[in-house]
Amino acid sequence: MPFTATVLTMFPEAFPGPLGVSLIGTAWREQDLWRLETLDIRGFSADKRGFLDDTPAGGGLGQVLKADVIAAALDSVERDGRPLLYMSARGRPLTQARVREWSKAPGIIVLCGRFEGVDQRVLDSRGFEEVSVGDAVLAGGEAAAMVAIEACVRLIPGVLGDFGSTSEESFEDGLLEHPQYTRPRTFEGLDIPEVLLSGHHKKVGEWRKLMREQTTRERRPDLWEAHLANQQAKGGPSRKG
Repeated sequence: MPFTATVLTMFPEAFPGPLGVSLIGTAWREQDLWRLETLDIRGFSADKRGFLDDTPAGGGLGQVLKADVIAAALDSVERDGRPLLYMSARGRPLTQARVREWSKAPGIIVLCGRFEGVDQRVLDSRGFEEVSVGDAVLAGGEAAAMVAIEACVRLIPGVLGDFGSTSEESFEDGLLEHPQYTRPRTFEGLDIPEVLLSGHHKKVGEWRKLMREQTTRERRPDLWEAHLANQQAKGGPSRKG
């Protein structure tokens, strides 16, 4: 079976969104390299009025999605060994390492929260992993779910076609990606770096590595320190400057 992403959401109409375009969309619609399923959790309310949420225990503002509703929705889905993800601002950060791991699974099941969140008991009892796509709060989990799904799907063999080489992409080896350029040679007085036009592959490789290190050091000092520590652990050179 292809990698299958199942999304539990109040708004299935939000999908596929960007998942349905370009190479990823073609791999889904035409090549069946991966599959997307949406499940409307509004159909699993035991309340005759169709309520999915209730007020927070202990008081407070907003509403909380009910445990029995989420459990009923999830239990209607074949898990097939797929990880359970709950998109949450308080979750552990989404990382390329986790994405690589999930992409090797039969797929993922993603729960999109709303309001003040989901009753903790269903998250604990069903074994959801809370995942954050950044230090910001969204109105719901749908956009975050698309991020997680796209990050996984693009790693599936064949999805990106000839563009599948990811060895120099950001985070793959602990560094951010180097700058990219293309024609025209000069744009508004700015030139493509001469080394990229030299045809000297070794020098191009060295320049790109230097740019990756410089960009990571300037923009993500946390990643840079982790990279240095990893290099030292391997007995490699340490580049502090």
